[in-house]
Amino acid sequence: MAVDATQPYDDQNVFAKILRGEIPCRKVYEDEWSLAFHDINPQSPTHILVIPKGAYVSWDDFSAKASDGEITGFVRAVGFVAREAGLVAPGYRLLANTGTNSHQEVPHLHVHVFAGRQLGPLLARVD
Repeated sequence: MAVDATQPYDDQNVFAKILRGEIPCRKVYEDEWSLAFHDINPQSPTHILVIPKGAYVSWDDFSAKASDGEITGFVRAVGFVAREAGLVAPGYRLLANTGTNSHQEVPHLHVHVFAGRQLGPLLARVD
């Protein structure tokens, strides 16, 4: 079910539960601002999710309400995860869905890091 990114943060979402340690994850990286872990339903050979530790529904919510430290820390964490995974030279894709038209599925900001194969065009052509 797609998420309405204009709704308030739901602290019972799966990523909030992962952050609280109620649901396990295959952690890749963690610092004071962010947590990165392998997606349980990977869409490419490498599929890592990076989430901020703060309660933000979407990129829009995060960019409007997060502190400068949170924003800097999160963006740097995404880059660090890609570099540490050796993805820079072969290339990788970042994706952050916001709202219903993008098919955002979890009401917690998350960036997908895709890599490990040719990823093809970003969007399917719709005529």
